[in-house]
Amino acid sequence: MSGTSPTDDYTESGLRVDQPEHEAAGITAVAVAMKRSLSRMGVIRTAKTLLKLNQTEGFDCMGCAWPDPDPGHRHPAEFCENGAKAVAEEATTTRATPEFFAQHSIAELNQRTEHWLGQQGRITDPMIKRPGASHYEKLEWSEAFSLIGATLNGSGENAVAGPDEAIFYTSGRASNEAAFAYQLFARAYGTNNLPDCSNMCHESTSIALQESIGIGKASVSLEDVHQAELIILAGQNPGTNHPRMLSALEIAKQNGAKILSINPLREAGLTRFKNPQTPRGLIGGGTALSDLHLPIKLNGDLALLQAIGSLLVQWDCLDHDFIATYTNGFESWKQHVSEVDWDVVTETTGLSRVLITQAAQMFRESKATVFCWAMGITQHRNAVATIKEITNLALAQGNIGKPGAGLLPVRGHSNVQGDRTMGIWERSPAHFLDALQKEFDFDPPREHGFDTVDSIRALRDGKAHFFLGLGGNFVQAVPDTDVVVEAMQQAKMTVHISTKLNRSHLVCGDTAMILPTRGRTEKDIQASGAQWISVEDSTCAVHSSRGPLEPAGPNLKSEVEIITLIAQATIGDRYGIDWQAMRENYTAIRTHISRVVPGCESYEVNVRRPGGFILPHPPRDSRTFETPSGLAEFVCSPIEVLQVPPGHLILQTLRSHDQFNTTIYGLSDRYRGIEGGRMVIFMHREDVIALGFRNGELVDIITHWDDDRERCAAGFRIVEYDTPRGSAAAYYPETNPLVPLDSTAIASNCPTSKSIIVRLAKHPVDPREESEINGGGQRRTGADWDHKTTPEPHHLS
Repeated sequence: MSGTSPTDDYTESGLRVDQPEHEAAGITAVAVAMKRSLSRMGVIRTAKTLLKLNQTEGFDCMGCAWPDPDPGHRHPAEFCENGAKAVAEEATTTRATPEFFAQHSIAELNQRTEHWLGQQGRITDPMIKRPGASHYEKLEWSEAFSLIGATLNGSGENAVAGPDEAIFYTSGRASNEAAFAYQLFARAYGTNNLPDCSNMCHESTSIALQESIGIGKASVSLEDVHQAELIILAGQNPGTNHPRMLSALEIAKQNGAKILSINPLREAGLTRFKNPQTPRGLIGGGTALSDLHLPIKLNGDLALLQAIGSLLVQWDCLDHDFIATYTNGFESWKQHVSEVDWDVVTETTGLSRVLITQAAQMFRESKATVFCWAMGITQHRNAVATIKEITNLALAQGNIGKPGAGLLPVRGHSNVQGDRTMGIWERSPAHFLDALQKEFDFDPPREHGFDTVDSIRALRDGKAHFFLGLGGNFVQAVPDTDVVVEAMQQAKMTVHISTKLNRSHLVCGDTAMILPTRGRTEKDIQASGAQWISVEDSTCAVHSSRGPLEPAGPNLKSEVEIITLIAQATIGDRYGIDWQAMRENYTAIRTHISRVVPGCESYEVNVRRPGGFILPHPPRDSRTFETPSGLAEFVCSPIEVLQVPPGHLILQTLRSHDQFNTTIYGLSDRYRGIEGGRMVIFMHREDVIALGFRNGELVDIITHWDDDRERCAAGFRIVEYDTPRGSAAAYYPETNPLVPLDSTAIASNCPTSKSIIVRLAKHPVDPREESEINGGGQRRTGADWDHKTTPEPHHLS
């Protein structure tokens, strides 16, 4: 069965702006999920996949890393709207065959939108763009592995000079088994160049928590969220990015919890949840979520947290026993926050002292607080300091290592945390490398490799010449798109292990390959029989996953299969590593994992249990902190105010409700009232007027960096929205060209995609087309925008 892919691309002429919504999910979410699933997969495949999604004997959703309920408490429909969309994208019946690539040149495909590329379906065969060619052509697997091996071994026209000229990138959806084999191959080859998508999202979390509490992971379970008295939602949008989290928040509310949300935009998923699993959610009013919302200015979080800390110190709402027993540095922190400058706080946050005091009172009244955060916290210059300040507040009130309390960085990719656990890290600790050495009898390289940003610099500067991507859409996901395109095009060889076509396949090295892999929805049969994989969620829970569908084509290979065959072609039997055994039976990989990865002893047995097992977490389990002092560390950080020149705004990039990272499912961001387009910039009405523009006007967004390179994203429609003065928002990846490569977080090198200082300029267009917008096929003039198309600002209650 093969579906039909679209031939026509979309244009922004269909853009329509309506009132933003004030509630998430409900019957509309069910309808959208079913419509997308049936249109992409058909009735039978929809039933086969969705009824197995997030079930104990089914497969893990690739759409987020939110933890599953205990096996006995799962619904038959244990998925959300965006989870259903993610499955439909992978299990689609449309196919991108060799004939498709023969019909379309690379240059032609590069003119298409990311949405159109993704709708062409699953890639069925290995493809290659040979030097000087204009098209991809079909490639035999054997030649693919031979060419890669020759390049990495320093022979042939694309040869690299040594292991450190190769980049091995990993997307967060790779399985634990694939990730372990991948890092083993890279290190046996001789490099720690293992950048991953965590470098672009939660790297600031990993660094901050490692230094503060000794481990860069969440210290809570799903049950802790249910039992919390107070839940902080900072810099995240659960309604779009982790919709199953809404069910946990509803349970917490029913148990008496209060929720404090901190975000520039008051998203629908922070306001009210209409649970489609309940009559109240389908036909009733649903559940109100946030008890207090703080519409904070971009980059104001550090100042806010220190102000709250100062009030807790002033009120003596502290856990002195916990502080004395388990922490270091409290007195310095106490003195630091006691001297906070409230004028700086109110200016930086855009919040009144009265409102901040209300928030602090919620902390004072709670005996068990869970702190949740995501990209709105991690992608700033001061992100590491901000996360340490979150940790300071948790330590001050003893909210680590007790029921209903703790730190919860909410991971956005389905196994990004598991990949890191399995060794996907450019700077793995010595104990992990020592364990590899003991298990495989070779000495892994000890020098740190390139992270994501440094990999781009290495490709740009001619220090790296080979790129292998295990999943993902590297070119569109990373910052400074134009720089990245130039860098990738200088590579001698680029290789992507992928399920579907994306922009990265069209930004080619001298030789470029696409190696099609099976997806998580599909069966994986190897020489020893049916295989299964394992993944780790945001709360350190590891469990199995097995797909129910036949593969999208007979010529697909699994990720593990592709990785081990590349390894064999490159390093052969060097060190005696049995790549064939790992390929034929994934139990062999899990046996290695059990002897290398801390906490994974008896891995095969434990992960087979219904619901899997929980990895150890010393702060959570025993209030033990593996820091140099042996104690949890209070850290003092200065409040550094982001200096914004007159006539400029701070821009944050964000997802639409109809996308997952760079995968564009569709053109409906209904929670924010945007339909039929993506090229919009959300701004406060007074900013629009003060900068001399009109609501609905087309503008170019421009940023300037220290490298004297002016960056521009052109043709964005102004949409008045309820956001703090001076703060604006627009979708990525369209705005990724604005993020300077060298604008990164201190200590983590994470791109500052939530702190881009920009100015706007009128977009030069034909006046007849200036305000073309389709509201049922109608053209509207600029004046119509002010009165008919754009809503009044969304005033907060």
